[in-house]
Amino acid sequence: MPLLNRRRSAAKRAREGREHRRRAPRRPRPRAQSGQPPIISVEDGTVVYPGGHVGLDRITLEIGRGEFAFVVGPTGCGKSTLIKMLIREIEPAAGRVQIAGKDINELDHNRTPYLRRRIGTVFQDFKLLPNRTVYDNVAYALQVIGEPRSQIRRKTPEILRLVGLQAKIHNYPDELSGGEQQRVAIARAFVNHPPLLLADEPTGNLDPITSIGIMQLLYRINRTGTTVLVVTHDRDMVDKMRRRVIALEEGRLVRDEDASGYHDESTREFAARMRAEMGVGDEGGTNGDH
Repeated sequence: MPLLNRRRSAAKRAREGREHRRRAPRRPRPRAQSGQPPIISVEDGTVVYPGGHVGLDRITLEIGRGEFAFVVGPTGCGKSTLIKMLIREIEPAAGRVQIAGKDINELDHNRTPYLRRRIGTVFQDFKLLPNRTVYDNVAYALQVIGEPRSQIRRKTPEILRLVGLQAKIHNYPDELSGGEQQRVAIARAFVNHPPLLLADEPTGNLDPITSIGIMQLLYRINRTGTTVLVVTHDRDMVDKMRRRVIALEEGRLVRDEDASGYHDESTREFAARMRAEMGVGDEGGTNGDH
């Protein structure tokens, strides 16, 4: 696209954002927290797509370091738009988006890859490399950031043990089940131990037993100190998890609740409770009892 057209397009998005901001009601500012800034802070985040469709309508929220939270809502409510805005795949027409205290929209575009290295992202369709083994899919995430070979040889087997795939390192994606492919995707997102992990519908096409295993894995990752934000349609799973729920509807934040209880469970206690409450058998799981 010619530079002049790009400038006109950006100006148009900004103008649409200002017009929408004047129409929209004010929301309260997020509460300040002591110590380190929250890992995610969005203030009046507004996304306006070409043609004027509002993807997000002045979203204001904070997610603290070490939290485990869900984003729920019907199709088209803005869940995926929120994820894309957090990794700077799309930019807001108005509002501020901060990751670990830094306004990501003030970054030079050539710094965006460095931002994404600090955010692990698990996509709904896995996005695995079909012609690479499980080991190579995970190792590739380290290779692209210039990790030394010695660290790749150490970190890759470690993360594959964490997700329970140490016996599958030589397999290719088409030789794995859906749950195993999702575990590879999670391993790849977490191999560099980012402070923030975003998961877009991680249990979308999985059976209940496998879904519990994936949630058990995400719970274990969260217990290492990583903030986990999960986008999902699985209301039953969300209700059983007893964690914070952020609900979107037509691009607006309509509910933000923090369910108390069960926050000190071990990984195995968590999985056992989930299986009991969802009425499924004692199968699957991850290594360890942390």
